[in-house]
Amino acid sequence: MTDYVKQHGGSISFPANGQSWVILSDIEKRIKEKIEKIGKPLQDWDISIYRGILTGCNAAFIIDKDKREELIKKSPNSAEIIRPILRGKDIKRYGYKFADLYLINTHNGISAKNIPAVDIKKYPAIKAHLDKYWTKIKNRDDQGITPYNLRSCAYTNDFSKQKIVYREISDKMDACFISDEIFINNKSYMITGSMLKYLLGIINSSLFNNIIIKNANITGGKGADFLNQIYIPYPEESDKITPLVCKYLEEKDSKELDKEIDIEVARIYNLSREEIEYINSLNFNKSYNFSLFSR
Repeated sequence: MTDYVKQHGGSISFPANGQSWVILSDIEKRIKEKIEKIGKPLQDWDISIYRGILTGCNAAFIIDKDKREELIKKSPNSAEIIRPILRGKDIKRYGYKFADLYLINTHNGISAKNIPAVDIKKYPAIKAHLDKYWTKIKNRDDQGITPYNLRSCAYTNDFSKQKIVYREISDKMDACFISDEIFINNKSYMITGSMLKYLLGIINSSLFNNIIIKNANITGGKGADFLNQIYIPYPEESDKITPLVCKYLEEKDSKELDKEIDIEVARIYNLSREEIEYINSLNFNKSYNFSLFSR
């Protein structure tokens, strides 16, 4: 047992400021120190991190393609407040699989922008549909000014912006880029703001998913509390990650591009060969090509 501890044991740091702590091996501790030295906390970036929509009654407010068509056929203006939505499990790494599900977006308005709440009386087909679930929607906690309205959400309009979306229930980030208007449910998060494709390459990298994400469990998940404390450097003037991610999004799948992105991420954090090999040992499906990684 003594020999095993000598070979495999790590150090434990207990922050004096009362923040969370995690057990790291010596090499993981060195990598963490490099990340924090080189990067800048995401809370200081020009981005916002939001959780997906919580309806309080998915059976009523999330409908399939057939129900959407039925409601629009009965009342054409129903289309005004029906929007595509992704569940957490629909979101994949660099992509998503749309399950033909839609949100009845009876939002509660945005007072700061003088946007009024949806008046259900203007949408008779949708009102008739929601009336079938009256007992459930009336008694739910997550409701707006009427049981027909969703809870207040100040960032409702942000779902129409370019964004990164990622899964909450996953041991990886499983993040993808979406430019179209599409909502996500509360099992996922979105990031809006600047330099999104560069950021996407970082958070989908082997370094992020094998080392950095370990801290997610201590902060209670992969929400804003977790991501805001992650140190990521701004793109270099000769940024190679963004064009690689753009190419990846066009080709949809490329192991070679995956490898090149990983190598660029390792380079900007100044990781040593030993540190890269360690990360690679945790990532059984990839192999770094060191000819692409010039020190």
